[in-house]
Amino acid sequence: MVYTISTLLAVAIILLIMSFFLNDRFKNIESQLEQFSISSMQESYQLKKKIKILEEELLTDDLGFMEETIPAVDKNQPPMFQKIVEMNRQGKDIDQIARETSLSEHDVFSIINQFSSER
Repeated sequence: MVYTISTLLAVAIILLIMSFFLNDRFKNIESQLEQFSISSMQESYQLKKKIKILEEELLTDDLGFMEETIPAVDKNQPPMFQKIVEMNRQGKDIDQIARETSLSEHDVFSIINQFSSER
């Protein structure tokens, strides 16, 4: 009985010592998974950056096209003036613009006429 217990104790101590020196496979797999995750996140970030740049280029191209076809509103004018002119370009009626801007139809009409005479 004493031999059995001492043998089991010796084997347990040997296995314990061996466990410190053996390479852990789970740590290797974990580090590989971590590296893969980091690289995929970097690639995703780079792709998003490239897509954002392409979208900006496309938007500037579209805006450039629109600026050539539609004359721009004078940026020195007040924002309300710009809004009224923009709504007029969109094809809204004077009474519709007057309701949305809380101005009288006469004021909206005179602003639109002023814009037409400046062009």
